[in-house]
Amino acid sequence: MGSFNDAFWNLFIVVCTLGGILWLYLLTIASMRGRGPGAAGGGAAEVPRHVWDEDLTELDNPLPRWWVILFFATLAFGVVYLMLYPGFGTNSMILGWTQKAEYEAEMARAEARYGPLYEAYLELPVERVAEDPKALRMGERLFASYCAVCHGADAGGVPGFPNLRDTVWQWGGSPEAIRTSILAGRDAAMPPWREPLGGDAGVDEVTAYVLSLSGRSVDAAKAAAGREKYDALCVACHAPDGTGNPALGGSDLTDDVWLYGGSEAAVRKSIADGREGRMPAHGDFLGEARVHVLAAWVYSLSNR
Repeated sequence: MGSFNDAFWNLFIVVCTLGGILWLYLLTIASMRGRGPGAAGGGAAEVPRHVWDEDLTELDNPLPRWWVILFFATLAFGVVYLMLYPGFGTNSMILGWTQKAEYEAEMARAEARYGPLYEAYLELPVERVAEDPKALRMGERLFASYCAVCHGADAGGVPGFPNLRDTVWQWGGSPEAIRTSILAGRDAAMPPWREPLGGDAGVDEVTAYVLSLSGRSVDAAKAAAGREKYDALCVACHAPDGTGNPALGGSDLTDDVWLYGGSEAAVRKSIADGREGRMPAHGDFLGEARVHVLAAWVYSLSNR
């Protein structure tokens, strides 16, 4: 099932739609059978075997004529509607209306109306934009629409998604770094180290050393053994002193801020099984001007 726009799924939708209309038509015809007062055919009602409490009888009268006509009218309306608007897969039908074209037209109208408001800030540095109350309100609305689902409504973050209100930045907290993160996105990968470290014992040793970098009380012997392994395998991303490498997205291990949790079990899992994080690029659908204003609002959170 590669795409819902290929020929098979298009034919599938057409067959289901036409089959549904035909089935409803036949069902309506079947409901007209029998005879009953005021029914489509007139005559006496058919009495089936459904009787309860001696005299409570369920009759099987056909539908009244006005109700049958109403059903046929709705079926006719459905056929006409499908001839005018797309209901047969990707076929645009008589009016040529499509959701994609409607969306693009709405976006074009919105851009013509609101685009200049954002463009006005594009020539200003992010730091200057972060001092403008009007721009900050605009950035906050953008954040609520596009970012809050991952970073939280208050930008405080959740496990796996960083807190944007503190001064700890995995990829750097400068205005340009924040702008680049939003505009182009970020891809971070912490590979699993269980096998390179020689199994669970090696993972335990590196875990002890990593926890010691932030001042935690650990087994000194394990931490010493873990340091040797850390120096051999981890310094490229996390730096020899554990302060991290923002150019690679290597997090600082010397503070008490943990993206995936700072418990011994969580740190051990990160080392043993690895982690993958992705910040999608927002430049294509937000545009450079909106990203500029959004970056200013995010920058303001930790620079007030």
